[in-house]
Amino acid sequence: GERTPPSERPRARTTQGSANRNRYLFVADRSIHLEKMASTLSMSGLTARVSAMQRPGVPANRGSRVVAAARPAVVRPRSIVPGMTSSRVAMAVRADASKPAGSNGAKLATVAQPAVEADSVPAKGKFVVPALAFAAAAAALTPAAPASAAAAAVVATVNQADTAWILISTALVLFMTIPGLSAFYAGIVKRKNMLSVLMQCFSLTCLMTVLWYTVGYSLSFSEAGNSIIGGLDKAFMAGITKASIWETIPEALWALYQMTFAIISPALMVGSFVERMKFNSVMWYCALWMFAVYFPACHMVWGPGGFMAAKGVMDFAGGIVVHITAGIGALVGASVLGPRKENKMIAGNLVLTVLGTGMLWVGWYGFNGGSALAAGADAAFACVATQIAAAAAASVWAIQDVKETGKASMLGIATGSIAGLATVTPCAGFVGPLGALMLGVAAGVVCRFFSLVVKEKYGYDDSLDVFGVHGIGGFLGTCMLGIVASPVFGGFNTDTTMMTQTIIQCTAAVATAVYTAVASYACLMLTKAITGGSLRVPEGAEQGEGLDMWCHGEACYSLSEGESAGGQPVPKVGV
Repeated sequence: GERTPPSERPRARTTQGSANRNRYLFVADRSIHLEKMASTLSMSGLTARVSAMQRPGVPANRGSRVVAAARPAVVRPRSIVPGMTSSRVAMAVRADASKPAGSNGAKLATVAQPAVEADSVPAKGKFVVPALAFAAAAAALTPAAPASAAAAAVVATVNQADTAWILISTALVLFMTIPGLSAFYAGIVKRKNMLSVLMQCFSLTCLMTVLWYTVGYSLSFSEAGNSIIGGLDKAFMAGITKASIWETIPEALWALYQMTFAIISPALMVGSFVERMKFNSVMWYCALWMFAVYFPACHMVWGPGGFMAAKGVMDFAGGIVVHITAGIGALVGASVLGPRKENKMIAGNLVLTVLGTGMLWVGWYGFNGGSALAAGADAAFACVATQIAAAAAASVWAIQDVKETGKASMLGIATGSIAGLATVTPCAGFVGPLGALMLGVAAGVVCRFFSLVVKEKYGYDDSLDVFGVHGIGGFLGTCMLGIVASPVFGGFNTDTTMMTQTIIQCTAAVATAVYTAVASYACLMLTKAITGGSLRVPEGAEQGEGLDMWCHGEACYSLSEGESAGGQPVPKVGV
């Protein structure tokens, strides 16, 4: 519509609520009465919470900072900086008169639409907005009387909607490993090795849980360390109480959510050395790898003061932290181990693989959508991108199968969907539907090429295509982020140019891959020394009874007494 002249714009708007709940929406403009605003916020017995709005649609990397609720955090005017338009400095205050004095029950009322659009403010008005917003925040935090001291401080509170969403997302990501990833991998290997894969994934879930609780969380998200690795002040989750809050959720939930990422990352690597690596070698390698690779990567990208985050690296849900690191670690492991003696792919139970694929796909909503750390538009767009990229990659993979063999492969289309999910992971919250489609198409072509052509040419036995799907997918998505996150393709990154962000992303991806390769090799050599000089099971076990019986003394499929492998009764001799 037409712009409203400044003289005709209202100085303040009031939205109607219930008799005891009045919301006051103040527009940062030259005509605001700061004295009236301060006195309103200082009413006795009311607790006010004021917040500067974030730029819509552009979520930050996860894990920006932690707020200790035990010490009330005072909103400082520095949260409103020069250059902000009125849409970013609009503030909403909801005062809950039904709560007693000092209560933290009054929460921020989020403004769905800015009261004054940036384009509707004349040039002079835009120039004055930052200064007046600064003064408004300062006035709002000045108590009028001792009884209204609570209005001068903002008590960090938990957002129940955000908490509920992250609780669900945490369960979804754990569901990705047990049973999702376990079933996906177990169905592809030979029947005599299925139980070993299930056992490795299940055991890693337990081991990583303990490691994360003891030191992992602290090394990843402590503020006491440096830009490469965190300190040990949060070891054994010290200092985390019911009052501890990370952004808008309990810090305990944040730690639990991040634990599920720490669980699935080493479990992904299992797919590259199935059917030949000893159980104790798997456990030792993954444990050492977490300290050498995962914890530093997590801290540098998502942790407070992380090196990569400071350089402008964007990784919404783990393209660098999870997929590049796991993919490179898997490739190094496969190369050091060497190929299987029986290298032909014989899927033991494709039904199990298809079920596992479905579990992974559904769980990825928590993986990507949950990384928004809020129940809102960012999470919604992340889930939209996840769905589109997975479907596009699976379709492209299947089309290529038909073109080459004349048949659509169930294993192929399932693998293609996982490739799309891995590729969209670093970009999920930064891209729109068009960008997600581009990522899915690229994943279906590039990941398939590496999984089939490159692997065969160079002869490395990446048994279940961990490097080809997760490593290449994560690398591809990280490098494409600068392009697909641009507003040109419907993305939400307006902070940097397409070229600048692409250079940052590619540099981070290459650096992570190189470091991970060196660190992974060192971990394998140390594991080899610890486990008796050999990482592999004996050749007889690999070609004969299989890892199920040799490592665990159990089997997935047991025959009842008097039954042959074909399910028919064993004929009696001499009859």
